[in-house]
Amino acid sequence: MKRGNKQLLVVGDRVLVQPEKGEAMTKVGLFLPPSVQEKEEVRGGSIVALGPGQPLPPPHDEHEPWKEGYRAPRFLPMQVRIGDYALFFRKAAIEITFEDEQFLVVPYGAILVLVRPDGVDGAVPDRLPNDL
Repeated sequence: MKRGNKQLLVVGDRVLVQPEKGEAMTKVGLFLPPSVQEKEEVRGGSIVALGPGQPLPPPHDEHEPWKEGYRAPRFLPMQVRIGDYALFFRKAAIEITFEDEQFLVVPYGAILVLVRPDGVDGAVPDRLPNDL
């Protein structure tokens, strides 16, 4: 994600989430203090950037280190996509500020569910991109 002349790169199997603003008022009109809002275990937000995925070790069946791509990094892809809305465990998220804007770094394992618009495939691919 690029802002100004800086670029924020997400590493590993983590995602960068722009959190939604919490409900400060109940349905009947009572204002909730921040201490009550922080007790909720689940939080949501839109995914704005993601890392490459879980790193995989080099293949064990390769005995020819001189082959092209032998030591090329390989990653297990994640099911999330930029623009998805994610619900995740609040305690697993780490809050950061980048260019005066608040974001959350969330590990892939802490994501509970994704909300994605219709027509966008959410299936995990059958093959890894490096296995072509």
